[in-house]
Amino acid sequence: MTPAAQQGLAALRDTSHFQWTLIPILLLVIYVYSVEMGKENWKVVLAGLAFIGMDFFNELWNGLVFHFTGHAPVWGAPADSSYIILIGWNIEILFMFMVMGVAAVKSLPADKNKKILGVPNRSFYIILFTTACVVVECVLNAIGALTWDWAWWSIKFPIFIFLIGYLPFFVVSFWVHDMETDRQRVKVVSSILAFDFACAAVFGGLDWI
Repeated sequence: MTPAAQQGLAALRDTSHFQWTLIPILLLVIYVYSVEMGKENWKVVLAGLAFIGMDFFNELWNGLVFHFTGHAPVWGAPADSSYIILIGWNIEILFMFMVMGVAAVKSLPADKNKKILGVPNRSFYIILFTTACVVVECVLNAIGALTWDWAWWSIKFPIFIFLIGYLPFFVVSFWVHDMETDRQRVKVVSSILAFDFACAAVFGGLDWI
C-alpha cells in the first residue's frame, strides 16, 4: 500500500477533522440550488444532480480498485479535508462538483443547434470543460492535494483522466438538461442516484469502500 493510500485510509470518514469552513461552503451550495428551484428551473437542478451522480459512480469504482488491489486508488485525496467520504472523494470535492454541474449547464446556449467555432455548442463545451477539469486536476496533483499511483492515470498519460475522469459527467449532465420533459429527467437522475446509493450500501456493507 502506498504512503498516500495509507494516509487517506487513516482519515477515511474520521469526523475529528471537521473544519468550520465547511458550513459556509454548504450554504453556498444550498443557495445555488435554491435559486434555480425558486425559478422552477428543474432542468438545471436535475442536470446538476446528474453530474454529481456520475461523479459518485466514479468514486465508488475508485474505492473498489483500492480494496481489491490493496495498493492504491486510481486517485486519492489524502490531504487536509473536513471529511473524507471515500478514499478519493472528500466533502469539499462533493460540494465543488454539485456547483460545477449547475454552472456548466447554465453556460449552454438556449439554441442547441448553435455552433461555436464551427463546432456544435454542446460538444464544444463538453470538450472545453473536460479539458479545464483535467488541467485543474493536474495542478492539484502537482501540489499534492490529489495523488496518482498508477502509470496509466498520470500527467504523462492524461487520456483516461479525460475520457473516464470527466467526460461522462458533462455528457450525461448536458443530455439530462436537453431532455424534452422533467419526467424524463427525473426518471434518469433517480435511476443514476438509486444505482449509486444501492452500490454504496452493498459495497459499504461488505467493507469494500
